[in-house]
Amino acid sequence: MAHDIVSEISPKPGNRIEDISTPRPIIDEDRMAGNIARVQSYMDEHGLNFRPHIKTHKIPALASAQVAAGAKGINCQKITEAEVFANAGFEDILITYNIIGPEKLTRLAALNDRIAGLKVVADSQYTVDGLSAWFAARKPLTVLVECDTGGGRCGVQTPEAAAALAKHIAGKPGLVFGGLMNYPKPNSAAATQAFLAETISLLKRDGIECAIVSNGGSPSLFDAHLVPAATEHRAGTYIYNDRSMVRAGHCREEDCAMHILATVVSRPTPDRAVIDAGSKALTSDLLGFSDHGVVVGYPEAVITGLSEEHGVIDLSKCTGPRPEIGDKVGIIPNHTCVVSNLFDSMVFHRDGVVTRVEDIAARGLVW
Repeated sequence: MAHDIVSEISPKPGNRIEDISTPRPIIDEDRMAGNIARVQSYMDEHGLNFRPHIKTHKIPALASAQVAAGAKGINCQKITEAEVFANAGFEDILITYNIIGPEKLTRLAALNDRIAGLKVVADSQYTVDGLSAWFAARKPLTVLVECDTGGGRCGVQTPEAAAALAKHIAGKPGLVFGGLMNYPKPNSAAATQAFLAETISLLKRDGIECAIVSNGGSPSLFDAHLVPAATEHRAGTYIYNDRSMVRAGHCREEDCAMHILATVVSRPTPDRAVIDAGSKALTSDLLGFSDHGVVVGYPEAVITGLSEEHGVIDLSKCTGPRPEIGDKVGIIPNHTCVVSNLFDSMVFHRDGVVTRVEDIAARGLVW
């Protein structure tokens, strides 16, 4: 019954954007295509393989467009995501996550049997030994060493530790050492290059080839050429772009392909508007901002708070027109990737006319 209701209110090609039910994320086809082309052109110019991270959109049709533009393969974060994209025909998949536990390893082994180019990462002997125990009697699995070059998340802490773990992988049954992977902090290309170059030197000394050096991600997107040790770069947010990418200088507001369309449902005071997009549509992910997105066309408006189904906008600094009850507004989210996981489908449009509606096929697949 619930799916029937959703189907009844879902937009159809040819519908006008202003006529569709809200809240709903919408994607400008031309802006998205421009984003894909611009980043792929940059990677091609600098001789880097590009591996888009599909957690931003979770839609096989968009990954196909990225690969058609020249991307080498795709980056997934979880096994269940990778399964969806393998089902759609993708073979070259890197899962950038420590995979631990028999349930996940069972699924990983089945996935490795199905596709030719599966790769995973590890940053500890614990993870490596667990992989080896599972794959020793199966088709070998390619494993990259995850390195912490300054991002402060997962990863071995020194080049010496990276080289030691690489040697450990190379000596374990069922595993093939595939290279290095890192996720750096922004503006740290020199430190990243130094870490990776030293690790590669240590591996060469021991006769170990490092075929892949996978650098990431979106915050360091246009610094990719400053890390010559890398063979590929990973990024995801660029396909849609968002407020954080504008702040980082990677795009302009007019390059943001995703807007969350919302309706003003209340004007309790002259200085306050309430929209039907709350934390279940915009997310509460601030990414360092003090508010919850940019209200397109109302630059002085501030989304000061979210509850589950309501967003509160402070209009007190607006010097021009203010949105009224019934008006639809577009919001550039702080973080577009999270929005994709909040909806079952994504609406695409060109010049305000719906072109297609795509299921977010890997939505909710976070394990």
